[in-house]
Amino acid sequence: MATVFWDAKGVILLDILPQGQCINAARYCSTLDRLKEAIRRKRPGLLRRGVVLQHDNATPHSANLTQQWLQRYGWEILPHPAHSPDLAPSDFHLFGPLKRHLGGMAFETEDDLISELRNWFDNLDVDFFGVGINSLLLRWQKCIDLHRDYVEK
Repeated sequence: MATVFWDAKGVILLDILPQGQCINAARYCSTLDRLKEAIRRKRPGLLRRGVVLQHDNATPHSANLTQQWLQRYGWEILPHPAHSPDLAPSDFHLFGPLKRHLGGMAFETEDDLISELRNWFDNLDVDFFGVGINSLLLRWQKCIDLHRDYVEK
């Protein structure tokens, strides 16, 4: 499983869960620790200005341990209504093109797959990520205008 943390400027952290492992709150908090360090390196000043994170309501994300971690560092969580892939930029903007890119490919090893993922992210057009983040605002407004109905049917 791959977890991708990104903003309008690009990927901040690509975290790959080793095959056979499950994600739990402790593992997710460890990933958030790595994300915090990646933000410090790649987006100087962002930690001072404040991090706004969007993740879904999966058990590791909503667990007490994770909530305590987020409160400790003062990270704001952008609400994500359940069953709303049309309001998650990774779902509506990132993973579709990635799946199309990987379609039909076969990989000898997990490292080969990870290398291809990194290569794909590194070679995306510079505007790709900004378009995805900016379209979230339009989708939220459309959802509000449709009285919380799905944006895409």
